[in-house]
Amino acid sequence: MIALRTEKELDLMEAASRIVGLVHRTIKPLVRAGVTTAELDRVAEEVIRSHGAEPAFKGYHGYPATICISINEQVVHGIPGNRVLEPGDIVSIDIGAKLAGYYGDQAITRTVGKISEAEEKLLKVTRESLFKGIEAARPGDRLSDICTAVQDWVEQHNFSVVRQFVGHGIGRKLHEDPAVPNYSPPDRNPRLRKGMVLAIEPMVNMGKPEVVVAKDGWTASAEDGLPSAHFEHVVGITDGDPRVLTMMEEEIDTPG
Repeated sequence: MIALRTEKELDLMEAASRIVGLVHRTIKPLVRAGVTTAELDRVAEEVIRSHGAEPAFKGYHGYPATICISINEQVVHGIPGNRVLEPGDIVSIDIGAKLAGYYGDQAITRTVGKISEAEEKLLKVTRESLFKGIEAARPGDRLSDICTAVQDWVEQHNFSVVRQFVGHGIGRKLHEDPAVPNYSPPDRNPRLRKGMVLAIEPMVNMGKPEVVVAKDGWTASAEDGLPSAHFEHVVGITDGDPRVLTMMEEEIDTPG
């Protein structure tokens, strides 16, 4: 069953999402060589709790940390720990927070120093595909319009969308109906209606789409070992233009 949220509920979700954005802003300068992923996780939890919110991921199905940090060939759900960031790393950071009973969720891929032109293109295309999906999130259209917009942009640039992990509805639960694949056709293809809230999150591999999950039961990596990127926004369907509830990177990247 797909929940339809009121304007007040969207405001509450935006408040949770802004806390997520503030976490991204706080840890951005810490994404540098010599910093451990555990340190990023510690700071993220401090910021979330200092704003009266709770980490959305910690304890979720047993996940042991506050945020997910996936590096280079890792696609999603990397667990923070003693790993030290190194020059040239591609670092995907996924953060969630719960505030007043509602969830916010956002992923951004950052880099440690200089990366190759091909890797820069991977990040650029992945982020662009997210906005192609957002542009398609309009009332009366179908979920598949979002999915197809993402997939077409990614494959037009000779990259691959991950199929094992998908976006999702979000609201009073971190993951709600419907699933939001980055490929078409989806298993279910509901018509988009005002009040639906979707976490659209392209996960894009430089090589093939297949992933493998590590022995930790969480960390998913590209099977071929090539880099991956991940960007995510939470989007509300309105009567007209989609409402992005998460903070734009331009705002996150501006010291506040």
